[in-house]
Amino acid sequence: MDKNCLESSLIFVLVNGSPTTEFKPMKGLRQGDPLAPFPFRIAAEGLAGVVRQAEEKMLVESIEVGEGRVKVSMLQYADDTLFFCKAPIQSVLTLKTILKCFELAYGLKVNYSKSKVGGVGVFEHQSDDDFCLYS
Repeated sequence: MDKNCLESSLIFVLVNGSPTTEFKPMKGLRQGDPLAPFPFRIAAEGLAGVVRQAEEKMLVESIEVGEGRVKVSMLQYADDTLFFCKAPIQSVLTLKTILKCFELAYGLKVNYSKSKVGGVGVFEHQSDDDFCLYS
């Protein structure tokens, strides 16, 4: 079957037994599509792998939580990602570099206006500007 045959044809769908207006099928996913989370999850898994490699090379030092001292460097839910690392500015700069590479590799954009860096137990003279994510 010639793939151009499907691309050039118009399709109509019956809704409650009545035909709808014709439309041309196109590729891609829309918001709300049940398959929409899967491509993002594939890309996010790649991001998690790069962060793990940065940990192994001691470029990012994850935090340890609980009695078992479980190492945590990131948590992901849907399209949100939280990064956790110890305070050295080099860790923050490494994460920023990873995010920039992620943008280039996957064509997804990090919304820096919705991104925030915070610290627990940082010195009083340090501010959010010291750890700025903006490019």
